[in-house]
Amino acid sequence: MSLTTEQLIADVADVLYIQPTELDYELSLRDQGMDSVRLMDLVERWRTAGVDRIDFITLAEDSRLGHWIEVIEKLQTGEEVAS
Repeated sequence: MSLTTEQLIADVADVLYIQPTELDYELSLRDQGMDSVRLMDLVERWRTAGVDRIDFITLAEDSRLGHWIEVIEKLQTGEEVAS
């Protein structure tokens, strides 16, 4: 099973209680309402979806949605992700 970009965006919007169209890909998700509890929820969701190598720290260090999409795409293709 893999995580699509559309599902990733939908999951982020879901934990922030907003519509996917309201997300700004280049603005820090912290500035859009993300906190550590919501981030942990997303990491667990995405591990369940098959993104086993995802980790909290990598996402927390750069919390822009555009960066997260890039990281998860790399993880799913087996590429290394610099933290």
